Amino acid sequence: MNADLRRELIPRAYALHLIDALEAMKDKLLTAVEQCQLLDEDGRVPAAPSYTELLQQATDAQDLSRDVLRLAAGFARSTHHATRAGRTVLKHLGTAATMSAHAAPHFAETAEGALALPRSANSTDRRYLANRMVIDHASARAFLRRASESLHAAATELDGHLGFQRFHATLTRQEGPPVPPPPGPGGRHR
Repeated sequence: MNADLRRELIPRAYALHLIDALEAMKDKLLTAVEQCQLLDEDGRVPAAPSYTELLQQATDAQDLSRDVLRLAAGFARSTHHATRAGRTVLKHLGTAATMSAHAAPHFAETAEGALALPRSANSTDRRYLANRMVIDHASARAFLRRASESLHAAATELDGHLGFQRFHATLTRQEGPPVPPPPGPGGRHR
């Protein structure tokens, strides 16, 4: 295996460990998307949504975002981020970090709306606030979903890189040791 190719390879054990971490984080994000609810069983914003629950959703999203940022920063600090596959993985991790960071503020704005909703006397204002809350909450969930998709894309890239390594190793084994060249025309004759 030539030196250039060897520099481009991400060690198998490191890649497998990172794939596991990415998939686990992706699952946590998707679980949060499913658990973070705003609407009641009729599909409407409750008359008095729980500020505490909505604020907890913002807190949980902030914690998830911090974990995604740590994953991205850890990979960026590794020497593997400079490989061809590593640059693509880092791009996906950067997107995941950005998307996850946008979720918490939208959840917090939803919680803020929950405080204002009971105080609004005008039905138009109430409807506007409820619609704003639905949009903010849906946006927060969408950011978490997009972050999970980016993490999945990073894991898929690493898996493809490992597939390339397996394929290359198979080719190298099939080639076997180099065959010495036949004697040239200037060789001795008996």
